[in-house]
Amino acid sequence: MVKRIVVGAHYGLRDWLMQRITAVVITAFAVILGVAICLQPTGDYESWKSLWSHGFIRFAALLAVISLLLHAWIGVRDIFMDYIKSTGLRLGLQVLVILALVLYGAWSVQILWSA
Repeated sequence: MVKRIVVGAHYGLRDWLMQRITAVVITAFAVILGVAICLQPTGDYESWKSLWSHGFIRFAALLAVISLLLHAWIGVRDIFMDYIKSTGLRLGLQVLVILALVLYGAWSVQILWSA
């Protein structure tokens, strides 16, 4: 019997799948927003404000922001795990990235629901 030594986190398929799903959500939102902008009669402030007042657009934007934050976290975490060998430095950078992403997420929610 061969005893395997597990090294690293080995998130594997779950992270690969999450990257693909979040990329599809971001792409779908970009298409939806592009179509919605093209269907606007004018490009003035009032039409832009009315576009963002729809609940569907706000929900789609929120879903896209959450997907973007997850996508960014997985990518940055994997880069840190691959290239930063010092555990303390890697942990410190990961904590800073997590804090930044949480702040960006909160700021995005504030922007989306203040319009």
